[in-house]
Amino acid sequence: MTKLDIGALQALCAIHDHGGVSRAAAALALSQPAVSHKIRRLEAALGCTLLDRRPGRPRFTPEGEKLLSYGRRILALHDEALHALSTEPLSGRIRLGVTEDMTSGGVSRVLGRFTRLYPAVAVQISVAQSRVIAQRLSRGELDAGVFQIFASDRHPGDVTLIEDRLHWVKSPDLVLDMARPIPLLVFDDDCFYRDWGLHRAAQPGAGFRIVMECASIAGMTSALRAGLGVSLLNGRHVGAGLDILAAPFPPPPELAYVIRTGPKARTATVRALIKIVAGERDWPSEQPGRDAARLPPASARPGGPGGSAPDPQAASRPET
Repeated sequence: MTKLDIGALQALCAIHDHGGVSRAAAALALSQPAVSHKIRRLEAALGCTLLDRRPGRPRFTPEGEKLLSYGRRILALHDEALHALSTEPLSGRIRLGVTEDMTSGGVSRVLGRFTRLYPAVAVQISVAQSRVIAQRLSRGELDAGVFQIFASDRHPGDVTLIEDRLHWVKSPDLVLDMARPIPLLVFDDDCFYRDWGLHRAAQPGAGFRIVMECASIAGMTSALRAGLGVSLLNGRHVGAGLDILAAPFPPPPELAYVIRTGPKARTATVRALIKIVAGERDWPSEQPGRDAARLPPASARPGGPGGSAPDPQAASRPET
């Protein structure tokens, strides 16, 4: 009977989480050939191919994706058993930064599991926007952070939780006149992709004019549905009733939600937290009902701007 090697499963998960064999090797403190050898031995033992080794980021085959799911559960039980039998339980404090949408998107559930496993570890949570979390990590004010970045800005040690896309969106009822400045709804200055939309992207038509600045994702989506303007949203928040705009709006960059550690915070306690967070695969991604029409910006439906006024109960902040 074929046996699954724990080290090989760890290598497989690390390749997925870190985006490649080289980054997985660095995260596991192994050489790249050693990680590759573990995967080849696993493939030989199972009689199937787990990775499509074309140039670029490795892609998992259907068999690889299936084993990845089983492997995470096996490793979670393995770690839980080791913890239960350990004579030296972890203790200390972890300062964790998270974006608000992730507190309701799975992080709270994972932290509950972590505190039950490690009751002697105190987790201090700070909720902030992504740019603020990254800055506090670099200054050593946080030990770890769960936040959003452009996919191209990932660090070698980052563990990717979700990959997503930005979209230009508007209400179907909003008629755009490309000969005039486009009404734009923006998040506040701490939003890292606000700068891209305003200054780094090629502006369509006659450019933009800011008509609203908002720190709340709920307030932003309500204003969009009311037809107040155009905005950038990631796929997790583009629900039914919003159109995704195509050319001449510039294609936005890809996004990634990551967990990152501070430069001096790679302790056993922090590593245990990262392992549990990285092992959680039930993160909500794009809206399940998001079949928003992809329309050129000049297209519109008759009736003019419409919809309800922005929701006064808007509460959650964006994951920017």
